[in-house]
This record gives sequence, structure tokens and C-alpha cells, in this order.
Amino acid sequence: MKIAMVVFDMAGTTVDEGNVVYRTLHKAIEKVCPSVSFEDVLKLGAGKEKLQAIRETLSGSNISLNEVTIQEIFNDFLGLLDIAYTNLIVVPTNNTERLFNELRTKDIKVVLNTGYNTVTAISLLNKLNWVKGVQYDLLVTSSDVSNNRPMPDMILYAMDKLDITDASTVIKVGDSTIDIEEGRNAGCKYNIGVTTGAHTKAQLEKANPDYIFDNIYDVVSVL
Repeated sequence: MKIAMVVFDMAGTTVDEGNVVYRTLHKAIEKVCPSVSFEDVLKLGAGKEKLQAIRETLSGSNISLNEVTIQEIFNDFLGLLDIAYTNLIVVPTNNTERLFNELRTKDIKVVLNTGYNTVTAISLLNKLNWVKGVQYDLLVTSSDVSNNRPMPDMILYAMDKLDITDASTVIKVGDSTIDIEEGRNAGCKYNIGVTTGAHTKAQLEKANPDYIFDNIYDVVSVL
């Protein structure tokens, strides 16, 4: 059956932003919990809605904080991210725009999904000069759904918006294990990891993806 849609994660998968979001998330957490490392944030929080990422990074580090403090960390993160974004240089990951163009030429929908909220995601797209209907067909963020990764809601939302009823015509591509879990929970035909972002090949393998690619353009090989 022909592939109808490919759902791509943003940071680390299609967008190279120097890990600024996770570095900023670490900075906000570290102020309160100095023992938490940047590697802990990537390992435990990558791909997740960012308030959820804070909770799970703390939980995975055996740190218990009350909800008020967790919300304060999150609010600090949002403020620090605004500052970090002011002069941030953002570029597509290697061969991403080439892949997008080829997919859309084949009438395959290109969807971007992300654990960012809509404001953050759109600020990234603006820096890239990516336009809906040109580089991609739909953006889905954590702001659009009730349940975030690894739940399949963002992919199911995209399918509904683009009138795609069969998940076996959908591919999910991401740089973290939670991307793979999200795609599997949605019933996607292929769940593909890329080594350009948060997780290494060894870490991605723990989620049992169908493929792991070093170059995102290799997605064309499974169409």
C-alpha cells in the first residue's frame, strides 16, 4: 500500500538548533537540582512535552519536588528559551529539505510534530523560512492534543486533519526513543530512528525501530 504521510519530529530530526531547547531545559533544572546532568535531560526528557520532560527527568534522577517548584522550573525554562532564541541560528538537518521536496512531489504528506508548544515550534519554522504548503503540509504540537508522546494523539490528529484513515500508510521519523514508541502506538507502518539528534544508535535500538538511519534522506529507501 502506498505511503500517504510521513510524520517527522522537529529538533534533532529535521531541525538543527544546536540542542538549545534541551540545554536550556537543563539550565533551568540545574538551578534547583545541580546533580542533574545534560545527559540526564537527553536520556529522560528527549522528545517529550517540556513540562512532562522536567517531571520525568526529575523522577528518573530520583528527585522529588512539589508541583509548584516544577512549574517554577518550567516557567523559568520558557523565559530562558525566549532569551536563547533571540540570536539563535537554526538550519535544517542535512538533506531534510531535499527529502521534503521529494516526498511532496510524490504526493506524500509531510507532517511536523513536536513536544514543543505551538509558539516555540512556529518560532523555529520562522527562522527556517519554512512555509505550510511549501516545505510541509501540517504542524502538530503538544498544544494541539490532550495526551503527548508516547501516546499516539499527535499522529492521530494529523491523520484526521489530512483525511488519512489507515495508519499502515504512515511512517514516523524521529531522533529519540519516544518518537519510536509514539509511532508504534499509532500503528505506523514504519518507525524510523535517525542519529542526528538526542539519542545515539545504541539508545534508539532499545526502542526496536524498524530502521535507524544516519542520514534522513535514506527514508526514501523504504517508500
